[in-house]
Amino acid sequence: MAKRRNELSSLKCVPCRGGVPPMEDKEVKLMLNDVQGWKKAEDEVDKIEKLFQFKNFKESMIFVNKVAEIAEEEGHHPDIFIQWNKVRLTLWTHAINGLFKNDFILAAKIDEI
Repeated sequence: MAKRRNELSSLKCVPCRGGVPPMEDKEVKLMLNDVQGWKKAEDEVDKIEKLFQFKNFKESMIFVNKVAEIAEEEGHHPDIFIQWNKVRLTLWTHAINGLFKNDFILAAKIDEI
């Protein structure tokens, strides 16, 4: 699993302009095996999410700023919810209203922070 996670984090997100179908459940389940701690969000749209906990608000914000740098580099941006020492990240591809490989690439890169 760690090998595939490393492979994912070495990839670059490719622009998704829509017109492609979202990943099917079977593929999502396989990809979730490669991003530890991420889970499918309970939502009407397929999304993945992960909760990160820190010692305090300052550490949460340092993490969020690192996520923002990666997201800008990749051109793929998570939804971010900050609650003092907790940060919940949600990933999905808005253009196709579901999950795309970019979501898992970004999740793997975030996990390397």
